[in-house]
Amino acid sequence: MDTVLDLFENPMVVKLAKLVMWILFIILSIGFIRKILKKRIENISVRYKAQKGIEVIGYVLIIFLILMAVTVDSFKDYTIIIGLFTAGITFTLQELILSIAGSFYIFFVRVYKPGDRIEINNIKGDVIDIDSIYTTIMEMGEWVSSDNYSGRIVKISNAFVFKGPIKNYSMDFPFVWDELNILITYGSDTTLAKKIVLNSAIELLSEYTEKSKVKWKEMVERYYIENATLEPTMAINLTDNWIQLNLRYITDYKRRRNTKHTLFEHIVQAILNTNGKVNLASTTLQLLPIPPIDITLKK
Repeated sequence: MDTVLDLFENPMVVKLAKLVMWILFIILSIGFIRKILKKRIENISVRYKAQKGIEVIGYVLIIFLILMAVTVDSFKDYTIIIGLFTAGITFTLQELILSIAGSFYIFFVRVYKPGDRIEINNIKGDVIDIDSIYTTIMEMGEWVSSDNYSGRIVKISNAFVFKGPIKNYSMDFPFVWDELNILITYGSDTTLAKKIVLNSAIELLSEYTEKSKVKWKEMVERYYIENATLEPTMAINLTDNWIQLNLRYITDYKRRRNTKHTLFEHIVQAILNTNGKVNLASTTLQLLPIPPIDITLKK
């Protein structure tokens, strides 16, 4: 009993106990304030930013308290113990520490934010939440074609921002280049076909082209990057079976699938209206009949 009393009278133990109690108080306060903000603030964007701001302030306070405790004069005789303890904690919780550091890195460097479409650790989707440990993503792809949600919500450790590339579809330039191929027969009017495809692209994508020019100008001013062709372009490729018209164009990163569908519909209808001057090609197989065989048997 005397040993226990002596332990609680030890200044270092008392200070450690106070530190733990303050940390618990801050964590509980963060949760309490987050609940109040959730009830009081109706705007989703403002509420989200306010909750994240409270989290960041709370963690900064915890780090400040720990630093103050470690640098107090009464702890100077215990530097070896504290060093070993810190090293053990760091080794054991290295993934957790990396995740917390990653959350600060994401917040201050603005690697991505909620609403961005990213690909990280070979997982693509829209960011729907970022907390102190995980980034939550609404997954795309897998068994679903094109840029459609699979329905799965994926949590990725924030530590991955230090471990590999992060592909952001929407951070500074919310447009992507895409391509589609139109196949026509060798007897078709190639000049007319090119005109149909290019005119359709220019007509349907003019809004994206103009908006992307403004964004690209900002990109050129901010980054070391050359200017790029943002208008629809055409390339022709000759194959053994058909002429391939390759259209390259720019579109909004969220409307890639819908844009391709609209373009195909418009171009196919325009080709059908040429009354046979341009014909869509497809693989054709010709089956030749086996010639009759006359067999005469002689005794």
